[in-house]
Amino acid sequence: MSLDKLIKNCIKQDALAQSQLYKQFASKLFSVCLKYSKNYAQAEDNLHDAFITIFSKIEQYNNKGSFEGWLKRIAINTSLQRYREDVGVYDITNEGNIEDVSVDINEDDVSIDYLLKIIQELPDRYRLVFNLYVLDGYSHVEISELINISTGTSKSNLARARLILKDKIEDYNANSNSHSV
Repeated sequence: MSLDKLIKNCIKQDALAQSQLYKQFASKLFSVCLKYSKNYAQAEDNLHDAFITIFSKIEQYNNKGSFEGWLKRIAINTSLQRYREDVGVYDITNEGNIEDVSVDINEDDVSIDYLLKIIQELPDRYRLVFNLYVLDGYSHVEISELINISTGTSKSNLARARLILKDKIEDYNANSNSHSV
């Protein structure tokens, strides 16, 4: 069944079409939810909630932009909403100036599995900002609106996330090199 037909049938609340849509996009959206969740179980809950929203608002999709992008935005917003509910809203506007840190990663130095693992280990706020900015291309203004923090706090959280990742990568490489010598 074509995607357009699938969407039209989902608008009509056709359970078979909803099942097909779920099967087609669940794994991609789960990986999005996992990036923005504390753990696997919370990502499953966020995916479930995202699909409830998708099915209840699918008629609002207006064929502008990709359908997958629309689904991804719902999954991200669902996960961020859960984060806001769990943590509560607080904004530390004066976290001090921290210099922007860049992390140069050579594929030979760090495996993608290790990189994903250390990103997932970042403190929640740092992980959310890092993922939104670096992996999903949101601006600091957009991030500040999504998770109710100031733009400066978003920049500071990103810099701190990068610093933590840089330190972990340097430690990893130092330990790897000391074992191979």
